[in-house]
This record gives sequence, structure tokens and C-alpha cells, in this order.
Amino acid sequence: MLTQTLIQQVVRAALAEDAPWGDLTVELTIPESLTLQTQLVAREPGVFAGGALVRETFEQTDSRIQVQDLVADGTPFAAGDTLAVISGPARGILTGERIALNFSQRMSGIATLTARFVQEVAHTRARIADTRKTTPGLRALEKHAVSVGGGSNHRFGLSDAIMVKDNHLAALGATDAESTTRALQGLRERAGHTTSIIVEVDRLDQVPAVLQAGVTGVLLDNFDTADLVRAVALIDGRAIAEASGGVALDTVRAIAETGVDVISVGQLTHGARALDLGLDAV
Repeated sequence: MLTQTLIQQVVRAALAEDAPWGDLTVELTIPESLTLQTQLVAREPGVFAGGALVRETFEQTDSRIQVQDLVADGTPFAAGDTLAVISGPARGILTGERIALNFSQRMSGIATLTARFVQEVAHTRARIADTRKTTPGLRALEKHAVSVGGGSNHRFGLSDAIMVKDNHLAALGATDAESTTRALQGLRERAGHTTSIIVEVDRLDQVPAVLQAGVTGVLLDNFDTADLVRAVALIDGRAIAEASGGVALDTVRAIAETGVDVISVGQLTHGARALDLGLDAV
């Protein structure tokens, strides 16, 4: 969850990384009394995210800086649009410029890519979800960007839900249908009735054994569309049908049309390109 405390911590760490002993350039070239007015401008179209990080960056560099007309996260924009007006002491604005841009460019890139995926499947029942393939330390920011782009958040981390993958089953010695069902039933009993259990399968013949254990969801990993259709029919509403693995913009529509409930897409966070935004003096 993107809390104010986390925002402050992340911005503080970013500024400490960028200017651990101050900004030598502005201290030696920019008079302390100089003021500046700038605009955050889009160089290309997209969906905005990261406004709270922009505001907090300038608050920490100099609390006298004003951030005005900042568009809300989730706002679509066109190339040339002004997304915020930042004015005040020039030293603070110039010191915080790159950090504010890094956050807003990265998060807007994720929101924009997510919106494109969501649009591709809008005619189906499928939801687009993120994964744990995030930048270490920035997961809350990146998952927030997915949300404002119209996507859904998968589990935030390992503490949120149970997801049993092939290596978990291998470690338990679950090598056939009977042992797989038995292992998952034991897990179900230990987990309690409120905990979600999602189980990854990579073959169609694994689905019945997983369903027999009464799991919450079945993650269909790297299935082709024909097998996804068969798997959805086998699941028949008894669990959430989730498709994952190798999902791209040019394949997600066909995947969604198989009838799956969720499509998890690692590319949303680990493959998104930073959007081209700039801070221009006016």
C-alpha cells in the first residue's frame, strides 16, 4: 500500500543517493535568492502516475516550493500537456528535478502500459494483474501505478496469500495426481478458511488433482490458447482460472477470449518503458 510514510522514506532515500553531500552545481552556480517557475510537460501521450512522489520530492528539497495544477494519478494526457506547475526557490527545484522525473516517468510508464493491456481485454471478463516482478524496494509504487492504469494487484508479497509452484510440489514429493491432491489438502487444513491458495500447473492433466484439493485458484502457466479453453472448461467456475507466462500485448486478447478470469503480466512492471516527461523552465 502506498502510504505517506512510505512515500517520504522512498523520496528521502532517492535524494540521499543523488545528493548525499548536497548539490555542488546549484550551490556554486545558483544564487540562494533566485526563484524559478517550471512546468512538468508530457513529451508523449500516456497515463499519469506518481504525483505524490513529485510533490514530496520538492517538499523535501525545499518546503517553500509550490506544486500546483498537478493532475491526478490515472489521468490520460496527450503530448504537450502540462501536468504540473512547480515554482519557488531555484536551488530546490533544480536539485529535485531528476528525482521527481525518475519517479513520475517510471510510474507513468507502468500506468500507460497497463492501460494498453486493459484496453485489449475490455470486451472480455478477464482482469489484468501484476506480479512480484518489481524493482526491489519500489513494489508499492509500481503496484500503485498498475492500479491507476486500470489493472488489478496480485498478492503484494509472500505473506499475503499461498501460491504453490512446481518447485514447492517437487520439494514435497508430490509427483503424481494422488500425492499432489494429498499435499494440497493438508495445506488447506493448515492454512485456515480465509487464506487463498493458488496452485500453478503447467500441464492440462494436472488440473483435476489440484481442483480436488479445493484450492482458490489455478494458475495456468504458459498454456497455449487451445489448452486454456480446455482448462477453463475443466475448472468450470470451481476456482479462479488465471493465465500467466509470456503474455504480451499482441497475445493478451486471444488469451482473454479463452474465458480465463485473470491474466497476470510480469511485463507491466519489469518491462515498462519510462515515459518521456520533462521539467521545462518558463
